[in-house]
Amino acid sequence: MVRGIRGAVTVDSNTAEAVQEATKWLLASMIECNQIQLEDIASAFFTGTTDLDVEVPAQAARDLGWTMVPMFCMQEMMVKGSLPRCIRVMLHVNTGKPQEDIQHIYLGEAANLRPDLVEGGNNGGRNATSGH
Repeated sequence: MVRGIRGAVTVDSNTAEAVQEATKWLLASMIECNQIQLEDIASAFFTGTTDLDVEVPAQAARDLGWTMVPMFCMQEMMVKGSLPRCIRVMLHVNTGKPQEDIQHIYLGEAANLRPDLVEGGNNGGRNATSGH
């Protein structure tokens, strides 16, 4: 069975280092919280807001050893009032876990995107707003 796991993180600045650091923080949190094995990741879809244009988030995944995982990187539409410098990811994972045991991860200011999934929400999503 394949399950989708959502995640999002905000980036401090539009630099390659900041994009890499934030993306690695998000991916590591998603892996840890959901107890995912690398070989169980079926695919990863990344999006970034238009104000992040110096690095693709998928590079962070490659640096973490995700060399066999199919990935897409896309740019989000510019929407008035949207969260600035935000990276989102949708992981497709082969797992036997029921949907209610999947933990979607929202870090930094991205926790404001889905407050219902952050600490105390319906399905145990994580919010780590302090440094990374």
